[in-house]
Amino acid sequence: MVESTGTPEMRARTSRRAGASRARANAQNSFAPGAVDLTSLGPIMYTFMFRNIASDGFIYSDPQAPGDISRDSKPGCIIAAPSFPAETPGIDEDYVFNWVRDAAITAMEVAKAAMPTRPGGTVQTLNDYVTFADLCHSNAQPTKGHACFTIAGDARSWTEQNDGPALQSITLLAAYDQLDPDTQKRAVGLVNSNVAFLLEVYKDPTTNLWEEHTGYSFFARSAQLRCFEEIQASSITGIDRPVRLQAAIDWLSVALAVHWDGSKYVSMMADPGNGAQPSPQNPVVSGYDPNIDIVQSAVYGAIPVTDTKLLATAAQLRSQWEEGGTVFYPINKADKEKFGIGPLFGRYPGDVYDGDTSHPVPGGHPWALSTCNIAELHYKLAVEINSSGKVPVDDLSTPFFAQSGIGASTDPATAAAALAATGDAMMRAVIYHSDNLELSEQFDGATGYERSVHNLTWSYAAYLSAMRARAAAG
Repeated sequence: MVESTGTPEMRARTSRRAGASRARANAQNSFAPGAVDLTSLGPIMYTFMFRNIASDGFIYSDPQAPGDISRDSKPGCIIAAPSFPAETPGIDEDYVFNWVRDAAITAMEVAKAAMPTRPGGTVQTLNDYVTFADLCHSNAQPTKGHACFTIAGDARSWTEQNDGPALQSITLLAAYDQLDPDTQKRAVGLVNSNVAFLLEVYKDPTTNLWEEHTGYSFFARSAQLRCFEEIQASSITGIDRPVRLQAAIDWLSVALAVHWDGSKYVSMMADPGNGAQPSPQNPVVSGYDPNIDIVQSAVYGAIPVTDTKLLATAAQLRSQWEEGGTVFYPINKADKEKFGIGPLFGRYPGDVYDGDTSHPVPGGHPWALSTCNIAELHYKLAVEINSSGKVPVDDLSTPFFAQSGIGASTDPATAAAALAATGDAMMRAVIYHSDNLELSEQFDGATGYERSVHNLTWSYAAYLSAMRARAAAG
């Protein structure tokens, strides 16, 4: 975080973090990976995440203008991470901004955390989040899908990402009962404006969540579908349900199915132009699949975790980063042999981003949030199996279940327990490679040490979301 006071603790952390784009040579955590109580770490991870949320008594300064109080953070601003080039040598990106998507994912964890309330049962942090989100929405340009804002709420020159308004609306619905009356009205207005915007653009190309390509995004479509479905089902007074809503739900359901290429869901499809329809055979870029954003479409979007096409894709994601895979991470082999933990997951096979464009690595590096998201898939699937008494094994999902030692004859209770154990092994790898429980964006694929920007807010939110799913799995 970028505190306006520049505390000694911050200066010490800055010194310790120097060279973050290189594998850090600090000692590995001393605890035994198999003995970690994952649930008990939740409050710690929540505290780390909460440090990246501004309030009227906890203010960030703009690293590009540290003396200009007009550019200080507004309450409810959620920064992506407290990293910027001057503070973290080797990192070439400034993360001290508010991204609509990341903020919504983080605020969801605040809404689910049973925070202490003020008189009337309201949570001030959520009131602040809604107020800041509404300010950004008012300043959004050129469209209401604008993705990134300064900590003061002004639009930053950035891309349009139409998953953001959908995820924000989902979070506002979840937080509604914890808002004060005036903020509830503001939230309803913001949701209605988001939905009106999405109904105009849901068929259009958009910049994807990795901010690298524009096209037809599986993740954005899944987020929009979940948003529309929750709006349709909402009983909140004042929420509009436009006549076009059901038609949009039906269209997105069909559009998502088109992303199946016969063996996996394709992350992005290009606009072929001339009025032609996109297809999985017309990808935006080679090396982009299998992509972790397909699994994120089940964590944050509308894709059922029992969708066997999703599970087929998830199996390919795991196999490409384990020993023998196309973008094998050596740390996964070491972790498995020494501790029985892992694997860690990256984003996609052609990834080269690690926060340091001067040292690209083919296949990139494992991400904390990617690993937590895939673990959450396992936990959520365990919940569904326990509830239904059925294991969705078919020709497509067989490889996925085999990775957890589950076959067609495995009984549901045993299968659910095995899936939860698989998720735990992944989460234990995240904790083992953390920097004394603090989570950066990435881990080095060879050494396991943290790298790239430190204290990524989404990393903590992903951990907390996975733990909520784990609790439901029993």
